[in-house]
Amino acid sequence: QFRLVESGEDLVQPGGSLRLSCEVPGGFTFDYYVIGWFRQAPGKEREGIISFNYSHGTKVYADSVKGRFTVSKGDARNSVYLQMNSLKPEDAGVYYCAANRNNDYFHGGPESLRASLYEYWGQGTQVSVSS
Repeated sequence: QFRLVESGEDLVQPGGSLRLSCEVPGGFTFDYYVIGWFRQAPGKEREGIISFNYSHGTKVYADSVKGRFTVSKGDARNSVYLQMNSLKPEDAGVYYCAANRNNDYFHGGPESLRASLYEYWGQGTQVSVSS
């Protein structure tokens, strides 16, 4: 069963950094998949912040995180990292990774940040930013 597991939950101060991980256990890899990172703050809609075509290397960042967040391949082919720097209080929320087999809907533009394009979702991990 293809399932996603996020980790890295923590409380950090404004201006701090945090790295989240997303893994797919059970012998699966992210080859030929597009991985998305989404977040949801209390009372707000889920926001797509990053789309990463694992095999092609194409990365799409939302303006809200561009220049501060970086997605990269993990140490194994079944993991990816989300490095978050210069964190702000408005970055707080539950962070989700999602995945879908690469298809014609992923053009490498902002449309790749739509939640409806992703079939598989993790359970979410909490990021808190506060002094």
